[in-house]
Amino acid sequence: MDIQSLRSKVGELPAAQLAYRCAVAGRMRAERWGLALDESVRTRTRTEKPRSAGVGRILAYHSIGTDSWGVNDVRPADFEKHLQLAIDDGWTFATPAEVLADPARRQLAITFDDGATSVLDNAVPVLRHHGVPSTMFVVSGWADGGHSAGYEHVLDWDGLARLEQAGVTLASHSASHPDFGRLDPAAAERELVESRERLEKMLGHEIDEFAIPFGQSANWTPAAGEIAARVYRTVYAQAVDTRPAHTVPRTFITRIDRPLVFRAALNGAFDDWEEWFLGPR
Repeated sequence: MDIQSLRSKVGELPAAQLAYRCAVAGRMRAERWGLALDESVRTRTRTEKPRSAGVGRILAYHSIGTDSWGVNDVRPADFEKHLQLAIDDGWTFATPAEVLADPARRQLAITFDDGATSVLDNAVPVLRHHGVPSTMFVVSGWADGGHSAGYEHVLDWDGLARLEQAGVTLASHSASHPDFGRLDPAAAERELVESRERLEKMLGHEIDEFAIPFGQSANWTPAAGEIAARVYRTVYAQAVDTRPAHTVPRTFITRIDRPLVFRAALNGAFDDWEEWFLGPR
């Protein structure tokens, strides 16, 4: 067995996976708080930082009260606090299409990845109370029951139907949530096409939006981008300044994001930041 094979085997051990997740969470916490504090100092001293064009933002959440999802999970009380902070700071809520159509307005769009049951249970009542639209990017194979360990808390097709009835727009997040950065063009096409076809069959309407799993620049390839452009009208990434070409930016929101960090995210503190975790290892 060569050294690379040995490393791969060691990386599959539960203890190694736990150590990796802890390292990811620790590094993310340090980076996000550091950038948020820097943004706070800039705000107080009125020091301008170059920003990308536009003001409006599309926020990328995952679960809302699925504790086992770690940094991707936002506590229900924190999620409601995020919405109230945004309202207090003069933001209004819109669909992603509305944000893109008028990027100079202080508008936020709420999106979720993966199809967590906690979005239906905990986020939807809050969104309906505030009249906030939202979009969920669904892994079609997970809705079929084909999820891996740790992702049992995802909606099946009945749950997704209830989500739509509650006013949430559904879109694609691939067939099996792979790292597209590691797929050859044929595999990427299968993931993109099969997800759209399955979603349209089960939901009974057109699906023309897609969010890249993991969402970072390393999780996408030019070949995948060319295929996605033929299959979907809009492709979303999970970064702003560093996103792949021909994708729409989203701002990642995490469990770490207390008010100071959340406000920093809305102000663009993380526009050139990418999550260290780039896919399964």
